[in-house]
Amino acid sequence: MARSSKSARSVKPTKPSQTDAEEAVRTLIRWAGDDPAREGLLETPARVARAYKEFFRGYGVDPEGVLKRTFEETDGYDEMIVLKDMRFESHCEHHMAAIIGRAHIAYLPSKRVVGISKLARLLDVYAKRLQIQEKLTAQIANTLNEVLQPRGVAVVIDASHQCMTTRGVHKPGTSMVTSRMLGAFRSDASTRREFLAFIGMPHGIIGSNS
Repeated sequence: MARSSKSARSVKPTKPSQTDAEEAVRTLIRWAGDDPAREGLLETPARVARAYKEFFRGYGVDPEGVLKRTFEETDGYDEMIVLKDMRFESHCEHHMAAIIGRAHIAYLPSKRVVGISKLARLLDVYAKRLQIQEKLTAQIANTLNEVLQPRGVAVVIDASHQCMTTRGVHKPGTSMVTSRMLGAFRSDASTRREFLAFIGMPHGIIGSNS
């Protein structure tokens, strides 16, 4: 009996249809106190459903697949590769409010490098899901480390969370910084300092335990 119960829990739920999604939006409109049948709101459910497809398109992409194509012809290049100041938008999984910020990604290649656009795409794959910033930071770093197997990976994210700037404690102008350092970036202070200098961040803010 216990086995069948476990099996039932592991079955992936059926994805709601577009019609289901639009009806859910109408329910929220009514719950908020307005009338989804009034002229200004007639097309809102369809628009919200389309927006959600864009906001959460990361669920339909394999992050490791993004990094699948790599290059070995680098003429022995083994210095730091940094892509900085990448703007991104995500949504927090607690209130579904926007997270807007910038990400900095670096790695020390071992034998292979990846096209720089793939780093931006990796960021978007994870950002376009319901997230918390700590997990987003770790997912990017861990995936890059597992697929490329470089000598080190560093990820720093600086973002503003509308769940605390537009509601709750209402603290506009604040941002949250998270980091993940792996390999040489974690063990070698000089490598970490070089990366932080590249992205314009004082090295004292982020230590070796990131």
